[in-house]
Amino acid sequence: MKLSVVISTYNSPKWLEKVLWGYSIQSHQDFEIIIADDGSGDETRQLIDRFCKNTTMSIQHVWHSDNGFQKCRILNRAVMAATHDYIVFSDGDCIPRRDFLSVHANQALPGHYLSGGYHKLPMVTSKAITKDDILTGRCFDLKWLKSQGLATSYKNTKLTANYWQARLFNLLTPTRCRFKGSNGSAWKKDILLVNGFDETMAYGGEDREFGVRLVNAGIKPKHVRYNAVVIHLDHARGYVDSDIVTANKQHRLNVEKAGITRTAHGIQQHQSLHTTGV
Repeated sequence: MKLSVVISTYNSPKWLEKVLWGYSIQSHQDFEIIIADDGSGDETRQLIDRFCKNTTMSIQHVWHSDNGFQKCRILNRAVMAATHDYIVFSDGDCIPRRDFLSVHANQALPGHYLSGGYHKLPMVTSKAITKDDILTGRCFDLKWLKSQGLATSYKNTKLTANYWQARLFNLLTPTRCRFKGSNGSAWKKDILLVNGFDETMAYGGEDREFGVRLVNAGIKPKHVRYNAVVIHLDHARGYVDSDIVTANKQHRLNVEKAGITRTAHGIQQHQSLHTTGV
């Protein structure tokens, strides 16, 4: 199965480098990467150029100039650039385990989207991870992570669950199965059906709103929470605005209640511009 992997990023080249090393050793190798870059500077561009030159991965760099938080806009442009029928979404601060893409490819079903999760690391652990730790898979070993500052938690089960445990935990988890931009996947035709992400939304639940419209359109969610594993590198979140988060939540609830499937501010406007040559 051919996959298009959309990775969002913004001025975090050190983290993005670690993430790309994770994709370089995936057991499922039939994929392309589209970097959805929300206005990063030259250091990120140079990093991507090095990976294109020094690895065999197929990487597209979809970029627009920095004009504040426009993640939804660049994600829509990345979806347009994707050449395969199935799209996996993640972030430039989430290192994928070696079997990450294999799980998404094997679990994909018509009429469904997949919802994963992430295992959040503290800053001290995030900084400690090296290229070798990623290539050897050491950074997913719970004992090693604890030696580098990860606290004991029931959430660590995400890292230790075997195949059968992961299937059981995915069935039993009380966590609602919502779309997550850090670890989710869907058919491109279904993404186009709902017109992609709503570009009027800034940070705070914009991925969940997208998932609500998928469900309204009849696309069913499916958990891969315990078997599609990524570790989340820590970072500051100075862009978070509580008022915007609250407004986004209310918008999402309104979309859910009204059964809305398509946003008027999505992919189609880019297709129209492309068609007219603007």
